[in-house]
Amino acid sequence: MVVGIGRSPYSRNSGRTTASLAVEACRSAIADAGMDLSEVDGIVEFNVGDSVGSLNVAYALGLPGLRMPVDIQNGGNVVTLAVALACMAVQSGKCKSVLVYRSLNSRSGQRIGTYTGNLNIGGDDQYGAPHGYMAPGQWFAMYCRRYMHEFGTTYEDLGRIAITTRAHAGKNEAAIMREPITMEQYLASRWIYDPFRLFDCALEADGACAILVTSRARARNLQQVPVQMLDEETFMGRHPDSWEDMGHLFSARAAPPLWERTGLKPADMDFACIYDCFTFTTIGVIEDYGFCEKGGAGEYYASGKATYGGDCVINPHGGLLSEAYIHGMNHHFEAVLQLRHQAGERQVKDAKVALVTAGTGPFGGGLIYARA
Repeated sequence: MVVGIGRSPYSRNSGRTTASLAVEACRSAIADAGMDLSEVDGIVEFNVGDSVGSLNVAYALGLPGLRMPVDIQNGGNVVTLAVALACMAVQSGKCKSVLVYRSLNSRSGQRIGTYTGNLNIGGDDQYGAPHGYMAPGQWFAMYCRRYMHEFGTTYEDLGRIAITTRAHAGKNEAAIMREPITMEQYLASRWIYDPFRLFDCALEADGACAILVTSRARARNLQQVPVQMLDEETFMGRHPDSWEDMGHLFSARAAPPLWERTGLKPADMDFACIYDCFTFTTIGVIEDYGFCEKGGAGEYYASGKATYGGDCVINPHGGLLSEAYIHGMNHHFEAVLQLRHQAGERQVKDAKVALVTAGTGPFGGGLIYARA
């Protein structure tokens, strides 16, 4: 059960360490639950670039020790897996209560194009590096171009995702970008990697976000409505350049088992927090999860099905495109807030069940939350 949520402010230049941001988010999650610090005996965090490890955060929080410190060396493709690990630790009895957090200075800290430290590149990425081909935006621009060729997706289809997501952010005081954008503004925005323009790319940000997981029995005596993780499915494929079918993302493999095991379907979701590192990711993922047919996401958005009054509100907080790029951890904060019915102006009416996804390309996962 998720019983607490916390976050730091999101900004473009925090002026703080990732340790400070993480501790603030974790303390807020514990306080939100109304739990004593001493009950937390596990921490799961994931990181790439600048971040801070679980043991350092435990020490800064004043915890007496951890029964399960987990540090996953990876990015936003593992966030649903990180939450699942925390839930499994509690369910098995390994831990009483587990924090899951992500802390990063993705705008003011280590960034491709500005980082001046050790620039050695290892692993598979070393082969693209001499050609300047080493950024996720470059990899998934290739996927998007193939997708446009195969399914007829247009620039305007991408633009509709950016415009709708920004409109949702307008009602979110925590979002960094809240000003509406028009199709004309979208099409006039500068190129990043063709076919991606500026508004197609996640909003690099500084900040931290955390959730607190505990048992059903303990949740009964805490101060918030608990939110249950029903199930999770992750699929990790090969390096983006080795993926055999750019027309289908990880979600083509992760979605069927999740729907089958839970007995749920897209029509049962009141809202969805889709990992929108790029507008294209939203398109590929909602199609693979069955919210619409392949090639149909543009029309799904154009017809209003992805917003309030439609079939399923997608990214009611503004997502990674407009709220902040906290590697998808902020999706979990929003999902819990909505399922508690505490989202204020942007509250999805009578929200009971939600899909939250992570990652893009060959790597990612999804989970389903339900109001307990």
